[in-house]
Amino acid sequence: MSINFVPNNIPERTIERLSEYRRTLLDCLDKGITHLYSHTLAGIHGITAVQVRRDLMLIGFSSDTKRGYDARVLVEFIGDILDDRNVMNIGVVGMGNIGQAVTGYFTGKRSKLKITAAFDIDPEKVNRTIAGVPCYHFDEFQEKVRKHNIKIILLSSPTSVATTFVEPIIKAGIRGVLNFTSKPLNFPEGIYVEDYDIITLLEKVAYFVKECEALKRK
Repeated sequence: MSINFVPNNIPERTIERLSEYRRTLLDCLDKGITHLYSHTLAGIHGITAVQVRRDLMLIGFSSDTKRGYDARVLVEFIGDILDDRNVMNIGVVGMGNIGQAVTGYFTGKRSKLKITAAFDIDPEKVNRTIAGVPCYHFDEFQEKVRKHNIKIILLSSPTSVATTFVEPIIKAGIRGVLNFTSKPLNFPEGIYVEDYDIITLLEKVAYFVKECEALKRK
């Protein structure tokens, strides 16, 4: 279960869009694009310019330039909202296909978020470096969480055993969980949980594909 609290009264969906805006702005800077208008940013993300301006006003960002938003300035401003002052360390529980894929993809993508340790019980994975991250036996979980000052857990274990990790995660003092299993997990207030259920998301996409095809047949 997700514990829905967001500091500073910024809605969860706005937080998500700010992350998406920053990723787009960074891509634009890589291409030599230094300024964007709200309607350009909106078009990239399939929303309205009003929504973009509302999101940025909500975090106190404004721009008077006729050239649009300064991409570099806006990236830094969003970073001040989203990022902690210090690097926030992440641990991965379950280094199967999903765990390895996410670790390999994410490593190096954000300077303020770092995957520092992984955990598994498979002898073929334990005491190895996988996707650039040391993998420890789960028996060492609490010790390594303290050693690496891990605040967030990415849970990618088999769904059948997902609930067994709830209590160790609580006892280790973890503050946030990104749950890649298809099992809703109950955590106490104070631990933020985001469920990422690939099956549900694919079924959602399949539903809208079905509906679109049905409309075309009419």
